[in-house]
This record gives sequence, C-alpha cells and structure tokens, in this order.
Amino acid sequence: MEVLQSYLGHLIKVLPQLLTGAVLTVKITSLSVFFGILIGLIMALGKLSKNPLLKIPAVIYVDFIRGTPLFVQILLFYYGIPGLILSITGETFKIEPMLAAVVVCSINSGAYVAEIFRAGIQSIERGQMEAARSLGMTHNQAMRYVILPQAFKRIVPPLGNEFIVLLKDTSLLAVIGVEELTRKGQLYVASTFASFPTYIGVALVYLVMTLTISRLVNWTERRLGVSDRRE
Repeated sequence: MEVLQSYLGHLIKVLPQLLTGAVLTVKITSLSVFFGILIGLIMALGKLSKNPLLKIPAVIYVDFIRGTPLFVQILLFYYGIPGLILSITGETFKIEPMLAAVVVCSINSGAYVAEIFRAGIQSIERGQMEAARSLGMTHNQAMRYVILPQAFKRIVPPLGNEFIVLLKDTSLLAVIGVEELTRKGQLYVASTFASFPTYIGVALVYLVMTLTISRLVNWTERRLGVSDRRE
C-alpha cells in the first residue's frame, strides 16, 4: 500500500511537467506534419512526373528517408552537419534543438506523406483527368481542381495515421535535449529515480493524445463521407 501511495504521489507530482512536454510534442508534430504535407505533395507530383529532372530527385529523397531510421536522421542533422561544417571551414556551427526537431521531423514526414499523396492521386480513375482535359482544362488545372480534391478525401485516414506515428516518434528527440514529453519524464526520473510511475504517466499521456487524434480522424472521415453521399 505504501508503494502504491508513493507511486500515485509521484504520478500527481510529475503530471504537470508531462503535460507541458505534451504541449511541445503536439506543437512539433503539428508543424512537422504541416511542412511534411507541403514537401510530400511536391515530391509526390515529382514522382508522378515524366520529367526525369523532377522524378529522379523525388525518388532518391523518398527512398533515402523511408529507408533510414528517424533516430539516425536526427543524429545526422544535429551532430553530423555541424561536424561536417567544422571539418570544412574550421568554424563551430550549432543548430538549435527545436529548429533541428522541426526540420528533421518535417523532412521525415514529407517522405511518407509523398507516398500517401502518390497512392491517393493514382487511386483516382483515369477518366477524371481525361474528362477535365476535354473541358479545356490544362493538366495543372485538372490536377488542382479535380484530382487533388478527390484524392485528399481518400488520404485523410493515412494522414491521420502519419500524425499519430510522428507524434510517438518525437520521443526520439530526447536524444538532442528537446524537452518534449519523453524528455520531461527522463528529467524527473533523473532527480527522483521514480522510473515506474513516471514512465507509466508518460505512456498514459501518449495514449490519451493518440486516442483523441484517432477519434478526430474518424470524425473527419465520416464528415467527408457524408459530403460525398450528398453530392
């Protein structure tokens, strides 16, 4: 009973710190997915392009990012690039942890979102593009006004999954000192050695966030489904 009371005491004490870390986690994830969508759309269109100058760089980018761990990408960007600059110029270069977090997560998310967009665009019937072109639209106009709006409705669920995956993967940013949710838990454990209640608290906060996002994605998907039926 004393152990349980002690654990509950630690859990109550650490919860405000974990919630602060959770806010930063959501902020990093939201920014990263936003920029990831922009990057992913450009790369998806590049992969679908017949121009090798657009297609080849997009394929290399997606394959490299999807084929390497996010943890390694974080280390490469935060430690590797400053080390490279130091060896070339002899000058010390430091990247702010928060900036590194958003940049790396955006680049990582962009590769996965690119494949989501590519699959969504290719799932639209070919006749949609042909019909739009027959009405006098250019290829870009048809893609913007006909293909992409339909594709977006289909990619909402995988985009939601990408948000959830990236939300959990931000825990890796603790390695560069970003005080997101996991890092807040680590700091508390370092000062109290109360590892079990702290990490249970971390897990529960992650669980609440992911379940909430899942419900929002399901609601959005249903709303889009209602829109389709009305049309």
